Amino acid sequence: MPIIGWLALFGYTARLVNEFIEGRYEGLIKLDFMEDMKLGFMILLKSLPFYIVYFILLSAAMYVSETLGSLINLMLGFFVIPMLVVNFYRKQTIESFFEFGILSILRDNLGEYIITLLKQYALIIVFLVLSIVLVGIPAASFTSSIFFANMYGRLVEKRAGPSL
Repeated sequence: MPIIGWLALFGYTARLVNEFIEGRYEGLIKLDFMEDMKLGFMILLKSLPFYIVYFILLSAAMYVSETLGSLINLMLGFFVIPMLVVNFYRKQTIESFFEFGILSILRDNLGEYIITLLKQYALIIVFLVLSIVLVGIPAASFTSSIFFANMYGRLVEKRAGPSL
């Protein structure tokens, strides 16, 4: 079943993001398929409430106006979702997906955030090119948040101090 591989990938991504937040860049961590699959399953379950709310919000906006819905989706996709996802991977609680106070980091560091966003999209373009030879597809999946994880580690973790 293909879903099992995706669950393992979700768990691996969460572990990888936490490695970047903690400043460990020595190399990719080793995949532990069973443990990553268990973690990925928990991540999927815990993220469902957020994505249900997100879907309802977008559906309501699309009902009002397709343009409004597209604009909200674009703005949330650029300025809200990336940091909330990294915060969720860090804390792995349902509530962490709804900690909108974390977005003050964006307001206070907008220039750095935009540079991080541009680096992320440059990496996506590289992986799209690599996808021609099938290398980029898995690499793009598990590295989708590394730049945001790095920024989160520097700006959020250092400001709040150790919390784990």
